[in-house]
Amino acid sequence: MKISSEGFTLNSLNQRGRAAGGWIRGKIQKIRRNSHHDVGVNTLPSTDGRLSPEDEEAPEVSPMFEQLLDEQHFSEASLLLNHTEDLLFGDTSEDQPLHHHEEELARLTAQRGALEKLLVQTLNQSLSLNLEEISNEVSVPTTALTSAVKAIHQAEEQDLKWTTCRTPNNWKKLHDSTLCSLVEGRMDNPLVGPAGPTDQSSIQMDIQNMGRQLKEDLLQVVHVVKNCYPPESNICQVYASLYHQNLSARLRKISDFVLDDKDCTFLLRWVNEFYPGILKKPELVGEIDVEALGTLLPQDLLEPLEAQYLNKQESELSAYVSQVLQVERRKWVEGTEPTMDDGRYFSPLAYDIIQFINGMVMAAQTVTGSLDRAQNITHGLTDLMQSFRAFQDDVMKQNKSPAQVKANLSCVEQFRDFFDSRRHLFPEDVQKACLEVLMDMKRSAQTFLLNPVHKVLKPLSQKLWTSGWLKKDVFLKLLDDLENELQGFQDLHPSCQQEVMGQLHQEVTQEYVRRLLRGEKKLKDREQQLKAFSTMMNHADSLFDLFCKWGSKEDWLKEILINIAEVLKLQDVPALQMQIALLGSAHPDLRENHVSSLLKLKLNISKPDRRIIKMTLMDLQRETSPANEFFSKL
Repeated sequence: MKISSEGFTLNSLNQRGRAAGGWIRGKIQKIRRNSHHDVGVNTLPSTDGRLSPEDEEAPEVSPMFEQLLDEQHFSEASLLLNHTEDLLFGDTSEDQPLHHHEEELARLTAQRGALEKLLVQTLNQSLSLNLEEISNEVSVPTTALTSAVKAIHQAEEQDLKWTTCRTPNNWKKLHDSTLCSLVEGRMDNPLVGPAGPTDQSSIQMDIQNMGRQLKEDLLQVVHVVKNCYPPESNICQVYASLYHQNLSARLRKISDFVLDDKDCTFLLRWVNEFYPGILKKPELVGEIDVEALGTLLPQDLLEPLEAQYLNKQESELSAYVSQVLQVERRKWVEGTEPTMDDGRYFSPLAYDIIQFINGMVMAAQTVTGSLDRAQNITHGLTDLMQSFRAFQDDVMKQNKSPAQVKANLSCVEQFRDFFDSRRHLFPEDVQKACLEVLMDMKRSAQTFLLNPVHKVLKPLSQKLWTSGWLKKDVFLKLLDDLENELQGFQDLHPSCQQEVMGQLHQEVTQEYVRRLLRGEKKLKDREQQLKAFSTMMNHADSLFDLFCKWGSKEDWLKEILINIAEVLKLQDVPALQMQIALLGSAHPDLRENHVSSLLKLKLNISKPDRRIIKMTLMDLQRETSPANEFFSKL
């Protein structure tokens, strides 16, 4: 670990040394006055760095040096030692070789060792201040640490100055190794927080305690320690890196064990949720480069943990959905009617399953740190939707429980909305397959529920066209019977009722047009055609009003009957061409055989004219699929 000493250059240290020189000289004078030992202490050099005439001998500095240490003025003590060293090394020559100063060198080495010991002690106390006191704005004594940091940087400059005369002290390296040992020791004996859940394992407690220690210490660094270092030292990042590396090494060892599912989940949450959450605390944001730290665990260690976790989650999800389906099937087998809510058949099946799926996928995203990987737990849903369809098929085969089909239909509607609106929770193939199953379930359920209505309407529909569809009373009877049948759909969930009514609205309209195009009743002249137009307009209004009353939103079906009625009314070929073009543009599934059948109802239109009119349809471009298919289903 390298801590930048930028800003603590030789020039800046000389300036600090000269500024401190006056303070030190004052200390010397005070010691001279107060000392019981008659020790000659020379003053520091003049501010230009050269010896004054009275400074001809290396000074005896022990009493003053010891007082500086006692008062924790480490940077001033370091300057004093550096000055003594400068005098010794600067005074060496052939007449006075360095070994002639062995006594002074030994004393200097001992004093530097004493200072070094106190520096290490001070660094080891960096993280011991009380954060509670800091939060209460109590004065925090940081002078000693600040002075120690300055002394270390001064020693680095001194090492460079006399690199050829002695072995470097390497206090910068000592500083880094001390911080590393400090972090190691605090993580070895982390803070013990309040008791967690009773089923918490020793692994979980260890990780949790280490995380608590890491968080508290990083806050301490930001609140206090940072102020004792120059900004260019980037001390917050230094500590963050040390804790990150330490915690990473410990978690690697833990991941080597065969972890049970709970410990595996807890470890993944620490890596992907709790630890990033600590680094995102407002106090730490801006102080720590999170990207530079990297991940706590490498991908080769994360992958097997994630696989274990995701397999467990997928199994739990499948088991839960299967259980809910089995409960619903068992109630049906036992003859229990579905629940009614505000007069509508309802089943909690879809709601319960949807909430469970949503919760599990979102939790898996948090634990693994990836939505793509979290989606994998839903792979079994395709088979589970197939089981739901099999349950509905069994209900319809026995044909004795429309109420259950109605309740299931509301579930199908909820599932469809869920898979469509929350598609990010599923792999694309799963979402697509489940929606296909649900669409098939909706169609089969609607067919099951509407078949009884068609059985009632079929005789009336046949009578309408065989006895003359221009007679008002026959159509009114059809409307009355139709409304009676619609009463049986009041207990459907509103959204389901709307879709079922829309489907029936379309099927009744298609049956109406299908029988019209069969041509059982020909219109020989303009008068009959005008009467047919008026009758169809009335029928279009009546059907529209009835189905809208019961919830249908298929307004476009009325327009089809109106456009066909217009074809029956018009007499001129150009006008008929325009109307057919209009109908074909609105419904691209309109084909030549449909137009041919419609025009054959008008006996006063010649075969050549019919051919000309049909050519209009053939010239239309059909590049897009119809929004609402109608004629293709006739």
